[in-house]
Amino acid sequence: MASQPSISYSITVRLELPAGGTAISALTTAVEEAGGIVTALDVTASGHDRIRIDVTCAASDTDHAQQIVEALRGLEGVAVHKVSDRTFLMHLGGTIEMASKHPIRNRDDLSMVYTPGVARVCEAIAANPEDARRLTVKRNSVAVVTDGSAVLGLGNIGPAAALPVMEGKAALFKRFAGIDAWPLCLDTQDPDEIVQIVKAVSPGFGGINLEDISAPRCFEIEARLRDELDIPVFHDDQHGTAIVVLASLRNALRVVGKDMSSVRVVMSGAGAAGTAILRLLLAAGVKDVVVADVEGVIHRERPHLHESLVWLAEATNQANLTGNLKDALDGADVFIGVSAPNLLTGEDVARMNDDSIVFALANPVPEIDPGEARKHAAVVATGRSDYPNQINNVLAFPGMFRGLLDATATAIDDAMLVAAADAIASAVTDDELNANYIIPSVFHAEVHSAVAGAVRHAAERSGSVVDVATGVTR
Repeated sequence: MASQPSISYSITVRLELPAGGTAISALTTAVEEAGGIVTALDVTASGHDRIRIDVTCAASDTDHAQQIVEALRGLEGVAVHKVSDRTFLMHLGGTIEMASKHPIRNRDDLSMVYTPGVARVCEAIAANPEDARRLTVKRNSVAVVTDGSAVLGLGNIGPAAALPVMEGKAALFKRFAGIDAWPLCLDTQDPDEIVQIVKAVSPGFGGINLEDISAPRCFEIEARLRDELDIPVFHDDQHGTAIVVLASLRNALRVVGKDMSSVRVVMSGAGAAGTAILRLLLAAGVKDVVVADVEGVIHRERPHLHESLVWLAEATNQANLTGNLKDALDGADVFIGVSAPNLLTGEDVARMNDDSIVFALANPVPEIDPGEARKHAAVVATGRSDYPNQINNVLAFPGMFRGLLDATATAIDDAMLVAAADAIASAVTDDELNANYIIPSVFHAEVHSAVAGAVRHAAERSGSVVDVATGVTR
C-alpha cells in the first residue's frame, strides 16, 4: 500500500530564487509533481533581484523527502541552502521539561521550598507515609517505564532509542490530563531486574505505565508488579489498546444494529495487545471469539501451545475450529487485527456476514488495505491517522490515569477498563454516529475528563482506593 504524504515527514527547505516571473509557482508545481504537499510558503528575505523562501511540505518517508528536495534543486535559478526535518527540530533537546509550581524569588521562598522548611514536611511524611500522596508530586505523577524491547513498529531498539517515545508519552499525559509523567528507560530486559527497579522507584509515583515491553515478558512483569505494589500498574500496549477497541466496537455495532453478545468475532494476533483485547471483550459480554496467530487458528487440540495461549484456547473457539485466519473469517461479523500487514484481501472480507466490521490495526501497514476492506465491510477502522476511525491509545491512558490518581487507587480491575471504554464510546452522540465516525478525536473537548470521571467512580466502587487522611484502603 503506497503511503500518503504525512506531517510526520514534514520538511522545510530554504531556497533562493529570482524575484520575478513564475519562479514561485514553479516551486509548488515541482513539489506536487514529486508527490509532496506544500503546506506553507514563507518569504524570509527579499531584494530587487532575488528572494529567499522557506517551503514547507509533507512527504511520505525520508527517501521521498529527498526526492522533493532534488526536484527543487533542479529548478532553473533556484539555490537550495538548508533542509530542516521538522520532526527532528521538535525533538532537539527533548520534548518535555520539569518546571517548579512556585516561583523562587527570595530567601523566604527558598526556605519553604527547600531547607529548612522542607524538613517539616519530611517529618510529617515519615510519621504518616500516606501523606506523600497529599504533600508531594506523588499525587499527580506517573512513571512511564520501558526496556526498549518493542518500540512502536521498530522492535527491540533499546532504552536510549526508546526515550523519544517515552518523552512523547509524558507530553501527552500533561496535555490531556494534567499529569506529571517521567520517562524511565531501563538498561535491562531481565524481568526480575525490571520488577526490582520499578519497585525501588515506586515510592515517588502514584502510578506505573509500562510501555513497549515485548511479549510474553510484559505479562509476567505487569502481573508481578500488580501483586507487589500498592499503586496501579497499567501496560498501555495491552490495556490502552483494549479500551479503545472495545469503545470502537460498541459504536460500530450501533451503526450496523448488532448486539455484542451475539456477534462472531475473529481476531488476528495473540500477543500483548491481542490478549488484552480478548480479555476485555469477554468481560464486556462477547461470547463467540476465534483467535489466530502466525501458526493458524488457536484451538484446544493444537500441539505445542505456548503456556500463554493455554487459557486463550480454553476461553475461545468453542466450536474448536481449525485451519488458518482466512478459514475462520467465513460467516464472521467482526475482524480485529493486531498482527501483521497484508494478511487479507477484499475477497476474504466478502466471506464475512453482511454489515461486517473490520478493525485492521497493524501499523503502519494494516492487515488489509482499508480502501479494499471498505468495498465489503460496513465499518472499517485502522490505527492510522490518515483514515477515518483511528483507534488511538491516546483516547484512553490520560483519562485512565487521571481517574486512578484522583481516586488514590491502589489497583486496576476490568470494571475500570470497561468504564473507560464506555465513556469513550458515549462521547459520540447518536446525531454524530456514522460508519466513518465511531470514535472521537483525541482532541475532543470532553472525552478525557469523561474517562477520568468514569474510572474514578469505578475505582471508588471497587474498594481499591486509599483514604489519604487515614491511610486506610476503602
